[in-house]
Amino acid sequence: MKPINWKSTSILVTGGTGSFGQAFVRAMVEKYHPRRIAVLSRDELKQFEMKARWPNGEVRFFLGDVRDYERLRRAFQGVDIVVHAAALKQVPAAEADPFEAVQTNIIGSKNVIEAAIDSGVQRVIALSTDKAVAPANLYGATKLVAEKLFVQGNAYSGVDGTRFACTRYGNVIGSRGSVVPLFLEQRKTGSLTITDKRMTRFWMSLDQGVRFVITSVEQMQGGEVFVPKIASMRITDLAASIAPGCEINVIGIRPGEKIHESLVSPDEAMRTIEYDEHYLIKPAYRSWGGPEWTGGRAVPVEFEYRSDSNPVVMTRDDLAQVVDGL
Repeated sequence: MKPINWKSTSILVTGGTGSFGQAFVRAMVEKYHPRRIAVLSRDELKQFEMKARWPNGEVRFFLGDVRDYERLRRAFQGVDIVVHAAALKQVPAAEADPFEAVQTNIIGSKNVIEAAIDSGVQRVIALSTDKAVAPANLYGATKLVAEKLFVQGNAYSGVDGTRFACTRYGNVIGSRGSVVPLFLEQRKTGSLTITDKRMTRFWMSLDQGVRFVITSVEQMQGGEVFVPKIASMRITDLAASIAPGCEINVIGIRPGEKIHESLVSPDEAMRTIEYDEHYLIKPAYRSWGGPEWTGGRAVPVEFEYRSDSNPVVMTRDDLAQVVDGL
């Protein structure tokens, strides 16, 4: 695909009032200066708060829901790049109200794909999660389906149509739903709750996530799942770093929760190539053609990228630098 000239590009972010969306919009406005950037979300209060940060109209806002195809079709007019960040992300909420998670995460993704094709959008990148790998909960299962939809969306758009790709990464420190804000609040009481002392997770900062998505948009050809090389940390080390000296109460693992997470499964290893900063999972069935990916190297047979065997470990100093910036 042609290199992106950000200054002549129109961008829209679904779910743009969330933690990632706000950070992405800020980076775009301050560093990349696109011709136009827009946010679509259903949260009118957060839109009102975001507008106050850019009172000169640097950012345009659409009230709407990804469940509504017609609204997406209208919002996507004249848009070159869509970053799809809208989702229902809380694991317990998805377990309790599965129909709602399916409507937003699966049907909403289908709507984004169809509206992008119908509106002539050039590139769409969707945000996914490590919970989509061998999912143990409904949220992860809906994100797995969404990944499949976006990869094969390229077949629906044809050889010269809209290109779709995904990014897949782990927990974002300080985002809504992250355990970090919970620990910061709990340390005031002198007691923290964790579900299992063996637990490990992949971690990255919000700025890392934004940079990775931007880089993935620039590099995508269509059909990829981009996976960053990021650090892992034990939950006990995380707790000790954020709240040293606090009592730790183990409350037991929650339904749908894993002890360790994976970002690349052994079944995906045969389609995975490694670069210095990331892994790239190629589509299983690429009927739409296009150039082959170059410059990477194949990963070993039965390779798995797991949080407990990850060679990159987040130190307490690394974590402290991120938490201090929250």
